[in-house]
Amino acid sequence: MNTVQTGAHVLSCPTRWSDVDENGHINNARLVGYIQEGIYDLLRHHETAVRESLFSAGFIIARHEIDYLEQLHHRPEPLSVRLTVERLGRSSTQIEVNVCRDGLIYMRARTVVVARDRESGRSRALSPAERIFLSAFMTDTARDRAALAATTVTAATVTAPTVSPAPPVAAQAVPPAQRVPAGAVVPFRRPRRRCHASMG
Repeated sequence: MNTVQTGAHVLSCPTRWSDVDENGHINNARLVGYIQEGIYDLLRHHETAVRESLFSAGFIIARHEIDYLEQLHHRPEPLSVRLTVERLGRSSTQIEVNVCRDGLIYMRARTVVVARDRESGRSRALSPAERIFLSAFMTDTARDRAALAATTVTAATVTAPTVSPAPPVAAQAVPPAQRVPAGAVVPFRRPRRRCHASMG
């Protein structure tokens, strides 16, 4: 069962005895499962997502950032898994997930979800319909931040100053190559490669 609130998607999620660990509270790993259930419910079970066949090839969870705020115990009352969209990228979205009960937040997570291409199994750009759908779950603050970023980029593009060419640089003498004695063994050094991570 899910409900839609302004700027939020909320999944009602019961806890189970099997979720409890030896310390008597809900296991941290199971709490991650609640996050993923909430995201799956939003992207695959929401009536708009089903009607418009959004994320038809699925999605990939690229990152979880989790704060465990309170110990959570098994009770008959279900949890509220509340999702809001914080950011939209080219192929990804960052979703904030709050696991709540009785107005208390037990866990807060930020999760990066990437749209998946069916043929390659890799990331793909979000479709216009998917962007409209996800933007409906943005908070006013996140929406204002996105609008400001778009305005800043547009203004910077329009008012970009003309850059004059740099003055010619005087040629510098190149030191002669070091001579290697005949028969000497020169160790091969593989150049270091930098790792560039992108979020789409």
